[in-house]
Order: sequence, then structure tokens, then C-alpha cells
Amino acid sequence: MRRLRTRAAARLSVLVAISACAFVALTPGAIATHGGDREVTVASNDAIFSQNKQNEPAIAVDANHPNILAAGSNDNIDMEACNAGDDTTCPFTANVGGSGIYFSFNSGDTWIQPQYTGLTARGCLGVVGPDPGCQVVQGPIGTLPHYDEAGLVSDGDPALAFGPQPGPGGGFSWANGSRLYYANLTSNVSASLGEPGAKGFEAIAVSRTDDVAAAAAGDESAWTAPVIASKQSSATFADKEQIWADNAASSPFFGNVYVCYASFTGNGAAPMRVSRSTNGGDTWSTKQVSPAHNVAPSHFGQSGCTIRTDSDGVVYVFWEEFTSGSLPTIGTHFMVKSTDGGRSWSRPQALRKVTDPCFVIDPVIGRCVEDGVAGARNDLAAAPSVDIANGAPTGDDATDFMLTAWADGRGGLNNEHVMISASPKGGTSWSAPVAIETAGDRGYYAAPALSPNGTDAYVVYNAFTTPFRNDTTSPRGLVGVVKHADVSGATLGPWSTLHRGAVGDPRGSSQNDLTAEFLGDYVYAVATRTYGAAVWNDARNAADCPAIDAWRMSLRTEDTSDDVPTPAPQQDCPATFGNTDIFGWSQLDPTP
Repeated sequence: MRRLRTRAAARLSVLVAISACAFVALTPGAIATHGGDREVTVASNDAIFSQNKQNEPAIAVDANHPNILAAGSNDNIDMEACNAGDDTTCPFTANVGGSGIYFSFNSGDTWIQPQYTGLTARGCLGVVGPDPGCQVVQGPIGTLPHYDEAGLVSDGDPALAFGPQPGPGGGFSWANGSRLYYANLTSNVSASLGEPGAKGFEAIAVSRTDDVAAAAAGDESAWTAPVIASKQSSATFADKEQIWADNAASSPFFGNVYVCYASFTGNGAAPMRVSRSTNGGDTWSTKQVSPAHNVAPSHFGQSGCTIRTDSDGVVYVFWEEFTSGSLPTIGTHFMVKSTDGGRSWSRPQALRKVTDPCFVIDPVIGRCVEDGVAGARNDLAAAPSVDIANGAPTGDDATDFMLTAWADGRGGLNNEHVMISASPKGGTSWSAPVAIETAGDRGYYAAPALSPNGTDAYVVYNAFTTPFRNDTTSPRGLVGVVKHADVSGATLGPWSTLHRGAVGDPRGSSQNDLTAEFLGDYVYAVATRTYGAAVWNDARNAADCPAIDAWRMSLRTEDTSDDVPTPAPQQDCPATFGNTDIFGWSQLDPTP
């Protein structure tokens, strides 16, 4: 367990690190990539659930300053402890944000998590036994700032992208500097804390900073107030978003920013929508790019989008359409594109059939699980994650080669795959899907990254290393893996393993209601001309809790003889129960 430091000491170390990092960020060619992995979520308290819980990582690289990385995650760093109020409950604290932010100025060798001020409950630790519960207060936060001031709560599902800054006349140029965009789910604070900031249950908001060094040093004035990017109504639940900035100067729409997301409504429909900004995120317009299917079994729903641009500014959006019925279900990857900067869109094009790795639906949480009874949900495992070699920042050496990756259940239970498929420029044809996972790895989530000049491909994936468990007493394994292949033109070479992280037991992860594991829905990767970087969810530092295992199993059996009381995690579990982390990897191109 990492030794906990005083807040003053932690703040001093951050400022010292920033002084060094700011120099590195401004030094041409100062790209250190020592290989191996390291924790990204460096500021959380590992010994208190759920403050020690992070998941659903995202990462972005500044194409014009490729040593600078930014990452995000669902971060519970500011939530109350389980001992607050009822010791057997560990709720998300109302009005407390969950969108963590982290920076690296040396290509991912080290990470910084800044501290800002906002609504927090991290000091609400409670006592053993009943107590009055928490009062949310203004105090230190490890998540995005300015949300409470806007009447909003940052709710995670992070997506990040770097693009150019607009100049005084409105035109975009890398000479103006770089802008980081951070999109996330957002909801309203309670009425007692201010006026609602958005219609509906969940919206998509975008925060921005033009000064990542100041933002990393804890200067919250470096961030703008969040702007709602989604089209909302009182019944809308926007979800599963991704953001992208057109970052190749060769594009006629250079600087445009796009957000794709699923727009769930009260009648069960969930059309895919794309919001576009042409002024650096100040204002947004929205287009629906798919039908609003909600007819089972053939058009049961759609989600899990990816959005990218090529060197000519063509915008591509990908997602999965789900079916319902017998397990496993067969889904379809779809693509639409826009050649006019997001003003109009093509009709959806079906790319391929995929098999969702869903063979068991857990009866308590009502979701697909892959690792075993009371396991972590895997709802979006087969959704497509895509990257395009668009030559950023200039676009001059682009090949516009496209690569997609996903987890697939076509091999059957305990033989789930990590699949890839590639396409030359334009996405008009795609190669037959190929499995690239290491033998014994059961693909869970996957994401690709291409170097801007199209010479190197990387894929990161999470995988289970143990077969489906019908009990909660047998150990389970979760691992993060990074693979690499050279690319020649539109041809992929053989895949090799660059990194295999430490195996952790996902039983040590948890939903906040404690009834099942939780690992989230994403992994992410980026690549430059000289190195690749990736982030994934990691359970190596999460301790299994036998009391939780027994209780979770008792919830799933009709035999009342095995019923056990609901555990109190801070009394009945090891201190690091629930301590899932985001780990990151970076390494120089192995075949330069």
C-alpha cells in the first residue's frame, strides 16, 4: 500500500514535479519512454473504499507536443467512506464529481493528478456504527473544477482530445497553442445547491484548458466552465460519448471538434448523435446520424461510439447495434461519415457482424458478466474502437490507414477473442477480422492506436486469465496487455507482445452497492511517430474480501441456509478492498 502523505507534502511534491515537467514539455525531443507500466491515478487513498476506486480510463496525446499526455477516469477520490452513515452501504455521494484528470509531460513515464476546489466528501470518514452521515462541503477535489459553480456534477465516462487553439480572428493554428478538451457525463446538482444546469437525466459537458502546465499544477483558472454539448430534453439520458478534435492542418475543417454519443430517451430509443463545434467548444450543434431503433430482437439498441477524422477532414463515426434474444447475441458494427465538416452525414453502413461476449446474465445486476458469478459487467466489450493514421499535426505524411479493435465471443465461453480489422483510406473495405490475443487471454475490452504516419499499430486490451467461475471463492485473474505490429502501406505485419501487466483478482473490485464487481467499459491507446501509450483498468492492488464473496454468492442462491449479513467493508474487508487503479504504459517504437 502506498504511504499516505499529508496534503501539504503532496502539494509541494506536485509543484516540484510541475517545475521539472514544464521544462520537459517545452524542450524539443524530450521524450522519455522507459517501458513498463505505472499507476496513473496517483492521488487516491488506496485504503478506503470507495475513494480508492477508479475505472473507465481515457487518454489523449498532444500531436504538436507529443511528450504531453492527458488521461481521465471515473474517479471516486472525493466520495464518502463506507463508515459514513450506515457502515454496510458505500454510495456515490450526491453532488460530488467523479471525472478524474491526470497529466504526463514525459510521454507517460510519470503522472500527476492535480488538486482543485469543489464539492467534496473525501473528509467524511464516519465512525464504526451508525452516525448522521455526510455533509458535502467546499474542499479539495481530484476531479474537474467549476462544475458545482455551473449547477452541475461531473459524472465520469471521460473522453479527451487535443486540438489547435483558435486565434484572435477565429482561425485555428498550432502556432496559437494546443487546447485540451475533456468530455464527460454530467447531471444537475440537487435543487438546494443551485439551479439545474442541464435538461434531462444525463447530459454531455465539455471542459477545456489551453494551459496544461497550469492545470496540472492545480490552477483551476486554467480550465473553462463546462459547456453542454449534447442536445437535451427532459427525458434524455446521453451516454457513452467520445470526443475528437480535427488535429491535422491539411484538413479544410482543421480545429473542428466532434462528440458522438448515444441519446437514450424515455421510450427506449437510443439514436446515435454527433455534436459539432466550429469555435473551439464555445457552442455546439447536433445531428442525429442513425435511426432511433428500439425494436427487439433485431434492432434492440445501439451504443459504444468512436469518432475520428482523416487528413482530408472526413469525419467517421462507428458504433455497435445490439440484438436481443438467445445468448450470445449477434451485433453489427456500423459506420457513417461526413465530408463537409459534420454538417451532413452518410447513411449508416454495416461493416461486420460481431458476437457479443455475453454468455451469462447475472440475475442480481441484470447485466452480462464474463469472469464469473457476481462478476464485472461487459456490456460494451464488442463495441468498435477505431484509430486513423491522419498525419497530425500537419497531415503531410498521412496514410489514412484505419484500424479497429474489439472483444468478440465467437469462440464461445472461455474462448473470447481480441479481434482487429483494417481498412485503407476511406473505410470502403475492411479486412477479415483476426484474433490477436495471447493464448489463454479471454478478451474483455480492446482499443487500437496508429502512429500518425501509419507505420506502427498498437492494441491495448484487458483480459480475464481464468475460466468462468461458478462460485465466488475461486481466484480470478485480470490483466492488461499491449501488442504491436508494423504497418506497410495498408498491410499489417505480425503482432508481438510489448507489455503484459501484473495479474490482479477482479473479485477485489466492486460496484458501490457492493453486489458485484465493477471494472467499467473502456481501455484506450494513443501513438506518436516515436512511441505508443495505453491505459487500462487494473486490479493488482485490489484485495479480495471473503466476507463480500460469501455475501455476493448468497444473493444468487435460493437456499436461505447460506444467507449472511451484509458486510461492513471497512470492518470486514482488507483495507485495499475495491482498490482498482488505472495503469498506464508507454514505450518507444520497438522497430523504428
